[in-house]
Amino acid sequence: MARRKESGIEVVASMPWPVGIVLGLIGYIAIRYGIGWLLGTSSNPYLSGMGKFTATGAYAPLAWFVLVLCWIGALISFLGQRKRRHLLNTQTGLDSLRAMSWRQFEMLVGEAFRRRGYAIQETGLGGADGGIDLILRKGGKTTLVQCKQWKTQRVDVKVVREMFGLLAHHGAAAVKIVAVGDYTADAQRFAQGKPIELIHGEALLAMVREGQTPTSAKTTKATIRPDVTTKPDPAPSSNPICPKCGADMVQRSNRQTKDHFWGCVKYPTCRGTRVAPKGPEEINSV
Repeated sequence: MARRKESGIEVVASMPWPVGIVLGLIGYIAIRYGIGWLLGTSSNPYLSGMGKFTATGAYAPLAWFVLVLCWIGALISFLGQRKRRHLLNTQTGLDSLRAMSWRQFEMLVGEAFRRRGYAIQETGLGGADGGIDLILRKGGKTTLVQCKQWKTQRVDVKVVREMFGLLAHHGAAAVKIVAVGDYTADAQRFAQGKPIELIHGEALLAMVREGQTPTSAKTTKATIRPDVTTKPDPAPSSNPICPKCGADMVQRSNRQTKDHFWGCVKYPTCRGTRVAPKGPEEINSV
């Protein structure tokens, strides 16, 4: 299957967004000022004359076009990067992996490998039916990836054989097949001893959780209700507890004897008292 030719914006959008910003600035300076300077240094009178002409800003529209094109590609790359991060950080289990579209599943798998240090190329060749969905590059080696989001059917040996054939055709070092479910026994036997890794749903989920940011990983383990607010527990009181009702007590004094004692805060409903500590503690109930 022939690969569709990418436009300039798509090429820039496939790169990290800071690269697109820098390319735009370099392209603008090179076209706006570099061409005129280069032609002006020529000993050829015709080229030298063109250099003086371009110095007046003849290539300025082209320079602005290249700058805008690169920055649009950088913006697309930035938004795509945010989308992929959000997609990976919001996964909570196998059910959420099954619920997404095949395109989202492909993006998720790519982001999971990106978090492991791979350079990712989304080929656009796989689609919903199969083929090479991703090309991974790391340490000078190329790995082909096919994503299978089959929700009920197990990946059979035919798929594994096809990917093994593509391995030799593209001169890749290895093949990875990523599925939400599992693989048939024949598929697993065929992959043994070959540079083929069969990644099932549980292994993929482990990759996703490994790549999630710490805050998002915590939220996947516990569901937090946004409509419920929690308040810190009040500091424990140092006052004694009423022996009759269990409520806190406050210190009071006898009007006649001026002796201090502890009285229940619910007085006069509760008349529990406790003698202020002058010696051994006593408990009085009135």
